[in-house]
Amino acid sequence: MHETNHRPLTPISFLERSARVFADRTAVVDHDRHFTYREFYERARSMAAGLEATGIQPGDRVAFLALNGEPLLTAHFGVPMSGAVLVAINTRLARNEFVYILNHSEAAALIVDPALLPDFNELREECRALRTVITLGKDYDAFLARGSHPEAAHELKDEDALISLNYTSGTSGYLKGVMYTHRGAYLNALGNAIEVELTPATRYLWTLPMFHCNGWCYPWAVTAVGGTHISLERPVPADVFRLIEKQSITQLCAAPTVLIDLAQYAASNQITLRAPLTIMTGGAPPAPQVIRNIEAIGAKVIQLYGLTETYGPSTFCQWQPQWNALTFEQQAALKARQGVGDLMAEQRVVREDMSDVESNGEEIGEIVIRGNAVMKGYYRDPEATQHAFRGGWFHTGDLAVIHPDGYVEVKDRAKDIIISGGENVSSLEVERAIYAHPAVLEVAVVSSPHERFGEVPKAFVVVKPNAAVSSDALYTHCRERLAGFKCPRRIEFVDELPKTSTGKIQKYLLREREHAATNS
Repeated sequence: MHETNHRPLTPISFLERSARVFADRTAVVDHDRHFTYREFYERARSMAAGLEATGIQPGDRVAFLALNGEPLLTAHFGVPMSGAVLVAINTRLARNEFVYILNHSEAAALIVDPALLPDFNELREECRALRTVITLGKDYDAFLARGSHPEAAHELKDEDALISLNYTSGTSGYLKGVMYTHRGAYLNALGNAIEVELTPATRYLWTLPMFHCNGWCYPWAVTAVGGTHISLERPVPADVFRLIEKQSITQLCAAPTVLIDLAQYAASNQITLRAPLTIMTGGAPPAPQVIRNIEAIGAKVIQLYGLTETYGPSTFCQWQPQWNALTFEQQAALKARQGVGDLMAEQRVVREDMSDVESNGEEIGEIVIRGNAVMKGYYRDPEATQHAFRGGWFHTGDLAVIHPDGYVEVKDRAKDIIISGGENVSSLEVERAIYAHPAVLEVAVVSSPHERFGEVPKAFVVVKPNAAVSSDALYTHCRERLAGFKCPRRIEFVDELPKTSTGKIQKYLLREREHAATNS
């Protein structure tokens, strides 16, 4: 192939095409504001030009701290158009975690909703690389106006260049920056569009946070087909159902906790859907009952599985036509499985020696993945990257079985990661915060089953001799150091923790005891 015929793969091209093909079609609905694809494209170009005008260079990191809305959606195109790398920050994190991300990513600019971080001006002293802070509102409007006559966008020459950094908790107890490339984002977005049947008629409701794995790549996927983005800051059930009806929503993504809330609200208000709606769910394995409840109102549920390291969904519960003859309960049980590797990923379940487990639905192994939509690595952490890709495959740390039909079902987690409401919580991080209390001698944090969030952190605490601390005081102590969803919802004081002969805490025994007690 001649070099002149080759163009690097980038999701920026999706917006460029849709602005040509669907120029006058509505691209974005954000409350009472509507933007056509032509206007959406111009705003992205203005953002890129505005960043360049503030001194942002290709490769610089641009952080964004905001709820779902047109600005953050635009940033998924405008930031990479300038050659910079988007760092969309989880709005639920604690302030010290914001500072950590800004410093670790060496962010040169921050676009922020001042309601989420009122003392943003102090960040300049705490974050040495931070040169520019732009607040949403009049400041943001002036920033876009500054780039209202954009020059040609930065020309991407390497499709393996970074398009974004996404920070996720790990077993080491610190946030790791997962590196996404233009090529990976492009391919995963196309895979999403094909597998959940996005079309120009798609009207996608943003119930999933755009900061989470870049919204599972749906900012790029919906744009690729010329669909319409309908923004929603938070998935409040009343607002979700209002917009489903008013905006004729066809698809949305939601964690199982959101499905529970929607089903309960629909049952209380006797709501049934009047038009087809597809819901993609992931972030934690939903129980079959959760799927049955939401499908009872007329929705179609598709189970997805993936990690931040796989650009969001890498596994898809592909529906088989022969399943149509099964009972409603049987179908829900099948839909609760995680499924098969998607178009961009190859998936296996392996033993410790990397040999494949038997496809009998019984032998448990670890899910490993490779393909075009797996992260480039962990930012500034080559040791963790090398460990994650040992044997040439990305190790998820999730334990699963493969059924005879080839579909994967997650059974447990090898990592001590607790997935609460779709958010990763590192047990080590929580333990570290609790250990900082002067009355605490030892602590072990494990998952505890929870009706709404799937699981929550529970702390087993041994107090120092002649010391005392209450559960409320320990929770307050954690809340000062951690985001709310990371704090232990349950605290149990014990005389000692189970340990091996070498003194290692046997957390699996605590986990088994907790799950048995909850289910009894």
